[in-house]
Amino acid sequence: MAEQPIYATGMAYKLRSQWDRNEGLGQNHNAVKFLGQDYDSLKAQCLQSGGLFEDSLFPAVASSLGFNELGPRSAKTSGVRWMRPTELCKRPEFIVDGATRTDICQGALGDCWLLAAIASLTLNDNLLHRVVPHGQGFQQGYAGIFHFQFWQFGEWVDVVIDDRLPVKDGKLLFVHSAEGTEFWSALMEKAYAKLNGCYEALSGGSTCEGFEDFTGGVTEMYDLNKAPSDLFSIIRRAVERGSLLGCSIDITSANDMEAVTFKKLVKGHAYSLTGVEEVSYRGNMTRLVRIRNPWGEVEWTGAWSDNSREWDSIDASSRSRLQNRSEDGEFWMSFNDFLREFSRLEICNLTADALESSQVKKWSSSLFQGEWRRGSTAGGCRNYPASFWLNPQFKIMLQNPDKQGSPDCSFVVALMQKDRRKKRREGQDMETIGFALYEVSSTQTWSSGVHLKRDFFLSHASSARSETFINLREVSSRLKLPKGEYIIVPSTFEPNKESDFVLRVFSEKPADSEELDDEIKADLPAEVQLHESQIDASFKNLFRQLAGPDMEISVTELQTILNRIISKHKDLKTDGFSQEACRSMINLMDTDGTGKLGLTEFHVLWEKIKRYLTVFRQFDVDKSGTMSSYEMRMALESAGIKLTNHLFQLIILRYTEADMTVDFDNFVTCLVRLETMFKFSFINSDTLFVLQWITLTMFA
Repeated sequence: MAEQPIYATGMAYKLRSQWDRNEGLGQNHNAVKFLGQDYDSLKAQCLQSGGLFEDSLFPAVASSLGFNELGPRSAKTSGVRWMRPTELCKRPEFIVDGATRTDICQGALGDCWLLAAIASLTLNDNLLHRVVPHGQGFQQGYAGIFHFQFWQFGEWVDVVIDDRLPVKDGKLLFVHSAEGTEFWSALMEKAYAKLNGCYEALSGGSTCEGFEDFTGGVTEMYDLNKAPSDLFSIIRRAVERGSLLGCSIDITSANDMEAVTFKKLVKGHAYSLTGVEEVSYRGNMTRLVRIRNPWGEVEWTGAWSDNSREWDSIDASSRSRLQNRSEDGEFWMSFNDFLREFSRLEICNLTADALESSQVKKWSSSLFQGEWRRGSTAGGCRNYPASFWLNPQFKIMLQNPDKQGSPDCSFVVALMQKDRRKKRREGQDMETIGFALYEVSSTQTWSSGVHLKRDFFLSHASSARSETFINLREVSSRLKLPKGEYIIVPSTFEPNKESDFVLRVFSEKPADSEELDDEIKADLPAEVQLHESQIDASFKNLFRQLAGPDMEISVTELQTILNRIISKHKDLKTDGFSQEACRSMINLMDTDGTGKLGLTEFHVLWEKIKRYLTVFRQFDVDKSGTMSSYEMRMALESAGIKLTNHLFQLIILRYTEADMTVDFDNFVTCLVRLETMFKFSFINSDTLFVLQWITLTMFA
């Protein structure tokens, strides 16, 4: 029997993933194997055995189709069979004469947003083959297995599928090609469905989402009815940087779809914007944009169209360079007409690795992974000042203005929540997300790189923020701010809403950025271990009564003592100290290795618990006998312990009750374990190793 691979889980998986990312795994040329499936080895096994691949991780069953409208009992999936292209036609092809728009016809799934993005991809061969690897087909080496690569939240993943496709009444249920013999688009849709959990998870979305998952870029959306005054300049710079630009005319009713305007523009279609120019026309500079209709040969017939008179009034060299008289779907129009005729513009700014040409200017980009966790880092928006500061924080340093003599720096901030399509099956949908930016003056007394606390946000207004908090996968904004240092605070609208996220910053000039986090540090008061003769008589008498004849306190005895004492403090809520907690205390204090506490050891522990009690009462603001998870971080700092966001999340997971409160026994147990681990850290000064040590032991 073949040996099954062992995969790390939980915290070990997170650490392993971070190490792999640092080694370059997750780049397009070294994609992560989705669900651990290796295309080359699986294909080799099939070729050796002579069988066709059957994917057990995305099987040909009803649950792979969907859970509601495409669920097992829905009319849409009744009678569905799964068939391979070789069973559907005599000579199936993967790609014929290059990928084109006619390869992509919509089926019984509301994923036109995805198909429009795939269609745009066919216009750029380099980008297409980052998603659709070369060397696949139905002829030599065919084994019923294919693979595709998608960008997912900061890394590229390689998704393996078999070629069994859902068929109803002899026809493909979902995406298909116009002539019915070309299958790359149907197989690509299946791989994307597998990545998101099922086909139904792809229903409804924005073309931007597809753009980003096929390129790894950051997308901006503009409503052309409210176009910013510098939009032409934004478009020019985007073209210079090799960005993908798409524009469309909104439809107001189903009858509008495919409707052609008076000047031959098609409503509801995704056009590409491919160029910008300024020409001298009758003594004035006129701004032009070049548009391409990838759907066919219907072209604009207004001013600056292929055969319009405007071309006769510009100089011959510009005319010969720009004018295009062929019916190829590409045409020029004035920028003013563009704003008037089109409804929206989407710009997908590509990362440097996606750009082939050395001629184009490239964006400088940064990417951060983060998470909002209930009780620790899900602080909500600025409307919740008591917890807002607990959200993850990121610093961006804008040092290079856009142009000489200008103080401003342009950049795009994009906040994306992860894996929400997959969670639709569980009834979860998008959280409402957004972000705010705060300037940090160089004259302010704050420690660079350290997480800013509540007082900062109570006394400072934001310098910029996302246009709105909205329940989309991604919220992005193009911003322009004077050079300086800024803090970006991404958040959900309300506190305690959980999600993982990716924050990306694209800047036109290089800009350094980093996540703000506290240094892992313990500034603990010195333990004063008195000689027996220095301990007062009343404490000695108490110890004799508690310790018994052997004059040492065992785990069980310590548990009895502490629970008896704590029960007298009616103002404290507690479930009582567990044996595990008491064993941790003995491990911390047992200097002679007996597994029990002698008089001096017990005295030190006693003083420590009294100090913990003082801190606990200080942060039990409402005198409920517990403290909130948000107050826990400040309480730990007051006790001399600073932790990263990630470690604090683990603390909250481990030591809070269901209502996100911390009682006294959990507070003491937490501090005792932390002190024990910091004792280890003083022995080994490797900070990274200490982080991993604390991560794994706190969650053990």
